[in-house]
This record gives sequence, structure tokens and C-alpha cells, in this order.
Amino acid sequence: MKLTILGGGGFRVPLVYGALLGDRAEGRVTQVVLHDLDAGRLNAVTRVLAEQAAEVPDAPEVSATTDLDEALRGADFVFSAIRVGGLEGRANDERVALAQGVLGQETVGAGGIAYGLRTVPVAVDIAQRVARLAPDAWVINFTNPAGLVTEAMSRHLGNRVIGICDSPVGLGRRIARVLGVKNTAEAWIDYVGLNHLGWVRGLRVAGRDELPRLLADPGLLGSFEEGKLFGPDWLQSLGAIPNEYLHYYYFNREAVRAYQEAHQTRGAFLRDQQARFYEEMRDPSAAALLAWDRTRAEREATYMAENRETAGAGERDADDLSGGYEKVALALMRAIARDERTTLILNVRNEHTLSILDNDAVIEVPCLVDANGAHPVAVDPLPDHATGLVCSVKAVEREVLAAAESGSRATAVKAFALHPLVDSVNVARRLIDGYTQVHPGLTYLA
Repeated sequence: MKLTILGGGGFRVPLVYGALLGDRAEGRVTQVVLHDLDAGRLNAVTRVLAEQAAEVPDAPEVSATTDLDEALRGADFVFSAIRVGGLEGRANDERVALAQGVLGQETVGAGGIAYGLRTVPVAVDIAQRVARLAPDAWVINFTNPAGLVTEAMSRHLGNRVIGICDSPVGLGRRIARVLGVKNTAEAWIDYVGLNHLGWVRGLRVAGRDELPRLLADPGLLGSFEEGKLFGPDWLQSLGAIPNEYLHYYYFNREAVRAYQEAHQTRGAFLRDQQARFYEEMRDPSAAALLAWDRTRAEREATYMAENRETAGAGERDADDLSGGYEKVALALMRAIARDERTTLILNVRNEHTLSILDNDAVIEVPCLVDANGAHPVAVDPLPDHATGLVCSVKAVEREVLAAAESGSRATAVKAFALHPLVDSVNVARRLIDGYTQVHPGLTYLA
């Protein structure tokens, strides 16, 4: 089975390959093709993968190419993990937004809109190429903003594109752990929303919802990441456990101030950190896997550091430093390729799941997965406060898609202005001015 990874020179690709190395079942991936625009990054990642596979018999064969069509032909699965504009683009997203006093995070608020505006046209081109060159392939989208990009690609690939994120998985794992549920596979996680905008409303084990026990115990609530971020009182008021990214909404002023006062934004940190890694890989004698492991450990430990500092949450727990999205991807591939039916929280088209949104809107919910793809499970309606946020952010996503399709600068301004974390037409206009100055990928807006 052939797997093509777009953005194959990306830093997190070895996580995916590591998961593939542990899969010994019949029908596993035997060929991995890495595609990237940067041959140097491809070479660096290929070296890491070679060291990972050194002691593994029959490891999937790895090849690399800068030719997109070549990479796609004959693929059974395509992982889209591109970053249009690179980490320099992410750093610019943050800088321009913070200069206007709004959030520049890569998936939330102004930064997420800017990233979406330059990514959607590229993602649409990829979707069209997949439809032409590998019509039977399944596309698994890692590219942020994951829900928005998945929806853009679904307009050309239908249900054959599925978005994944490790954030809901990590949240469910932490809740299960604090409740003493040792096997999370036995738990049903009632999670619903959009990517990076969802809530756990229940965790059922053997038919019993264990979440009320957690919400009733301030000590337990304050013992894990989300409890430390949001505070037990707020979680009890919500009656649910929000995705960690909702910290940017519920504590927006504090988050913006923390990012403005930080020595370096997250994007700038990752840009500089990964530049050192790729520079180190120019030395053919460097230990590639060791350098990658060291860089990854630092990356994971500093994740959402500003938010945790604002909340006084302290360091991340050791159990939360192991990643997870690669495990979701492998489970998804297995379910589709081998009809190993499973339940995963995924980004898929709404169909009739949430009545507040139309059928084509991509949402993030538990799905039953089999050889025919991912099928969203019916969920209870959202409470009013969550409904308002979901509808507002989905409306912004639709304006981003419209702007990307039409090239309309006015529509792009509308997308910024309507976002609840921007809420100013004048700020939206200044954001567009700032972003078009630093991003060549936004020159299509007129």
C-alpha cells in the first residue's frame, strides 16, 4: 500500500513513520513517498527515517520527490501536512496580529484567517490533482486550520477527505486518566464542535457517564491540563471540558497580553528551533534521529507555554509530551484499508449531525469508521453559548473560503471583521494591509 505525505520535509513526519514501523499486520503501508518543495528538508527527514528503520525488518520503503504529480500517482492514502509560507509565515501571522492587539495564533482568530487565506488555494489545487491522478485515494488532512482546509478540499473530494487532530484525543485521554479509566478504548467520549473549538460533554464507561463525578470534584478538576488552564470554577459553570484552544476565547485579553509580552512568539520560536535542526542536518555525520528527538522534546514541552503561564498552570505533564496525531492517522488508515471498524474523533462533513449547520459544513465529532469512510455519530444539541461560537466561527470560515475562491479583498476583510476575536472593521482592514505586505501568497486578493 502506498502512502504519500505532502509536506514530507516537515518536522513531525518521523512521528508518522514511527507509527508505521509498529504496524506489522497484513495490508500495511509498504511504500512511503515524501513530497516537499524544499529538497534540503526532504533530505534531512529522509535521514531521520532511515535511522528509525535501521533495526526494523521489512520497514516501509521511503522515497522523496519535489514533483507533486509524481508523488500522487498511484497513492492509496495521501497525508496533507503542508505549511504554506513556512514557519516564517507563521511568525509573520503572529507579529502582524499582535501589532493590532489581536491574537495571531495559527488556527484561532486573525492568525488562523491569514493562514487559511493563503493555504486554501494550495489545498484546493492538491484536491483537484488527487481527484485526477489518484481518484481512489483517501486524503487525510493534517494541514491547519484543519477544519477549514478539510472543508475546502471536500468540495472537490467529497467524503474521501478526512481531517484529523490530536487535541480531542489528548483531552479525552487526560479526562479518562484522572477518572481512573485505564483503557480509553472502553470509553465513549461525547465531544462536539469545530476543530480547536469543541467541548467534552460526557465520558461514558460501561454505559455510565463519569464526567459528572469529575465536575463535582474541584480537586480532580484542577489536577490536569485543562483544569489548570481554565480553572475548576469555570469548568463547573460550563458543565463541560473545553478543548484547550478555547482558552484563547475565554481568556482572550490575558492570552493576547501574554503573547505581546513574551520574549518570542510560538511561531518565531519554532522557526528558529527548526532552522537549527535543519542546519545541523547539513552535516552528513550528524546523528539525525538523536537531533530530531532532542528538538521534538523541547518543542512539546513549550507547547502553549504563554497560556499556561497566564493561568499559572505550570509545566506540562510527562504523559502529554508524546504526541498522538500519528496514532489517530494510523487507526484511521487501518479502519478504511482493512475494514477494522473503530470510533475516532474526526473532522468530517456534518451531514445531519448538528442541526445548526448545513450538511456540507465540516465539524469535529466522534465518527464510526469502516471501509466506506468516516460516518459522524448523532450528538445532542449544543448549549446556547457553544452554539453562538460555533455558528460565528463557521460563518467566518465560509467567508475565508469565499475570499479564496473569488480573490475578493472585501470578502477577506469581512472574514476578519466578523471573527469574535477581532470584532472591528477598522482592525480588519489594517490586518489585511499588514498581511498582504508580508505574504506573497496573498497577492491574489484585490
